[in-house]
Formats: sequence, structure tokens, C-alpha cells
Amino acid sequence: MFNYCTVPTLKDIKAETFPDGRYYVMEDGSRLPSITTVLGALSKADILAWRKRVGEEEANKISRKASGRGTNVHSICEAYLNNNIEYSKKAMPDALEMFKSIKPIIDANVTDIWYQECALFSKKLGVAGRVDLIAHWNGKLSIIDFKTSSRIKSRDKVMSYFWQETAYALMMEEMIGTPVDQIVTLMAVDGSDPLVFIEKTEDHIDGLVKAIEFYKTTL
Repeated sequence: MFNYCTVPTLKDIKAETFPDGRYYVMEDGSRLPSITTVLGALSKADILAWRKRVGEEEANKISRKASGRGTNVHSICEAYLNNNIEYSKKAMPDALEMFKSIKPIIDANVTDIWYQECALFSKKLGVAGRVDLIAHWNGKLSIIDFKTSSRIKSRDKVMSYFWQETAYALMMEEMIGTPVDQIVTLMAVDGSDPLVFIEKTEDHIDGLVKAIEFYKTTL
């Protein structure tokens, strides 16, 4: 059973999706772009080139499969961490298989959960988002993000994940005053062993800021 800590309650934030991305609506009516929308600006050209190379029909097929599987794995993780004994019930076989590959790593490292699937925002950064998990990883308070991939990825290919997680860490600190110095990416890989990247938040602040500035130039 996972232990849930007594922490400040955070209000949920309504999200709206538009053709140019996802936005979170603040109490004053203003909108902040999601961190995934912001970081998506960096890869937009590469994605367009890939879609042109493989064709729209094939690209849509691959994207739907990857998105659906990722969502399903996240749902299983959420139910499992919520101590739901029926977490695997009705789970799709491919998603369940990927979850099983990361379950022992979760069991060995995750304790003392603070927040799960929680909406966060930062007025300073001008972004918002929904974090997968904030908990202790091997005894250290961490932002923990679950990812899925069809292939093994090297560290230099997942820098945007670190920037996303760093954004969550800074959002949390701004909202409740608690710094989170460690970010963790746990990636289930189709047909391979999972990957774990453990990083220091401070090492990725500059990259995050530059990514946000780049996004602003695309508006």
C-alpha cells in the first residue's frame, strides 16, 4: 500500500484545448499554455517533416496508437498508486505489459506520495500543466513522470522531458513554497527493459527558460 502524505490542498484547474494547443484557465479568467504545448513548439518542424515522409494516413495511425497506449499506461499507474486492487481490470494487454515492466521499479523506489495527476501553474514562467506524480523516489522528494516509447531513447533525445518535469518542480515551489530538487523519468519501452533517468532540477532550468522563450517567438 502506498502512503499518502498530508499536504496543502491544491484546486483543480480547468483545461481547454484549441487548434494551437492546450490552455489552463486561471481564476481571473486568463489562460496559461500547458507546458506540453510550449515544448511542442520545439519539435513541430521535425513532426511535420516526419508526417510528410511517412504520409498522413500512416502518421495518424502511429500517433493514435502511441497516444492511446501512453494514456492507458498512465491510467494503470494512477490506479495502482491509488491502491486500487483492480488496477489491471479492463486494461489493454499491450499497456498492461508495459506497466508490468515498470512496476518493480515503482515498488522499489516510490514512497510517501504528495500529489498525483495534479494541476499546477506558474505565473512567473507563464505555463501550467498536470503532473503525473510528486512523491519520494528512493527517499528524496521528486517530480516523477511516466513515459512510454516504441524504442530505446538516449538521454540527449529526452531533454524536453527534463524541462517538462523541471517546470512542474518550479510550479510546485511557487504554489506551496516547497522546492523539489530531483526529477525522475520512468519510461516503459516496447519490447525492451524500461529506462530510468534521474536528474537534478537545477541542471535544467536554463533549458526550460530557453524553450519557453522560443515558444513565445512562435506566437
